[in-house]
Amino acid sequence: MNLKILLYCLSIPFSIWALDSINIKDIFKKNKYYQARFLYLFLSLGLSYLVVNFFYDFFINFKIF
Repeated sequence: MNLKILLYCLSIPFSIWALDSINIKDIFKKNKYYQARFLYLFLSLGLSYLVVNFFYDFFINFKIF
């Protein structure tokens, strides 16, 4: 379980960094700043969840760790 926590700690900043390139302000209506930030947060957490599960399964199946 410690490996998963480490992978989460590494992937969340990278997913936020990657999603930072998307211009979310153009997608939402005016004065909907908080809804846009929550979507940004949920997208970054969901992306990091998918990345962590992929790498964790990869490491476990090939017995790297």
